[in-house]
Amino acid sequence: MHRLRAVLAALTLGAPFAASAADITRIASSFEDDDPFDLFIDVGFERTQTRAKIVREVLGTVPEDPGARPLESGLWYKGVDARLNMRLAFGLYRDLEFSFTLPLVFQQNERWEYTSEASNDNSAVINTCVDASGVPISGCTDETNGDVRLFGVAQESFRGGLGNMHFGLAYAFFNQEKDETKPTWIVGLDYEAPTAKQRDPSVDTTDPDNRGNIGDRVHKYQIYTALSRRMGVAEPYFKAHYTIPVRGPGIYSNCDQEFTNPGNLGAPDNCGDGPWTRKETGIKAPQHLGMLFGLELVPFEKPQKHQKFALDVRGIGNYVGKGRYYNELSSALRKLLSSEDYFQVGGMLGVNAQAAESFTIRAAGTFLYNTDHTLTAEDIGQDLDGADGVNVEPGSPELNPTFDWRYDLVSRRFRAVESTTFRFDLSATFSF
Repeated sequence: MHRLRAVLAALTLGAPFAASAADITRIASSFEDDDPFDLFIDVGFERTQTRAKIVREVLGTVPEDPGARPLESGLWYKGVDARLNMRLAFGLYRDLEFSFTLPLVFQQNERWEYTSEASNDNSAVINTCVDASGVPISGCTDETNGDVRLFGVAQESFRGGLGNMHFGLAYAFFNQEKDETKPTWIVGLDYEAPTAKQRDPSVDTTDPDNRGNIGDRVHKYQIYTALSRRMGVAEPYFKAHYTIPVRGPGIYSNCDQEFTNPGNLGAPDNCGDGPWTRKETGIKAPQHLGMLFGLELVPFEKPQKHQKFALDVRGIGNYVGKGRYYNELSSALRKLLSSEDYFQVGGMLGVNAQAAESFTIRAAGTFLYNTDHTLTAEDIGQDLDGADGVNVEPGSPELNPTFDWRYDLVSRRFRAVESTTFRFDLSATFSF
């Protein structure tokens, strides 16, 4: 027992155990004997920047890797999302919290420009002399192929507006502030309601004075659990979360372009027929699964004055499932695109400074690396008659109307490589 106490003292730099919750396991509680009501108001600025190199598959194989396809010089993609997050959380009962969040998105800007090795003469956005249905373009020859382009470069897109509202419930099964022998353990549900106006990718959003909408019209249910344990100046923590998307009313479907822009669909006549319902051709938001491990270090703390300074370090791992949604090329190609699944790995470094009992400020930077993934991977169709494969002849009812022969076909697909995401957060919390 004495040896165990010595080890614990060494790990905590000789500091006594203190019951406190990490920021990730903070919870509002009410109807306590010494705390009748908790209220937290968080106001934060968040800026997220994603940068990726977009390349395109070409015919052939890579000699050193027969299963891979050579990639052609492409584009740099840059997306910037800047928003103000306003969150209100209060205790419904003992260790039971309700929260509400409203994001105000100042900008969702995107830009596509050539990489240093690409130009109008060899760009990956050059078409392959076929239209969306696979029919050869009349007059398009090898000599004039460079004049047939999928979209112009350089190009920009501008969006913004009120984002989706969030509603949350969280409950602490254990709370170290009440029982120092146990960690703080929280289980919660966050519901993102599709309150933002529908984003229509076919709408021109190149005018910064006339920004497009940002809503995907998808319900999202995130189930999560978080655990933390304060040991002297150190507080390790863990969180796991899983997000389930459910399509809501007013979702966008690529078949909405059946009459307005049928040239952007491979088989527009199939829209609404057989299996090609609006549900089948509409958005299919990806599932998300993530985990993070972190540690809060508290080198300075004066509990009697409610002052504390903490350094927050964490590692992050996320899985983003496949789906048809708004990706890095949707605004340029003017439709929902089917993306492969991919992983995000990275970390975060942040600081928390509590100046008084009712005021805390936080700043953090997060870096994520996104593994390579295909951006145009639509299925060609469905085998409806049980024959050997999908009938791809023109007019076949088995053809997926949203499949595009120009870039969904293997050897013409676009991929995102060298993709990174950096996010900066600055927020203030007012506690009552």
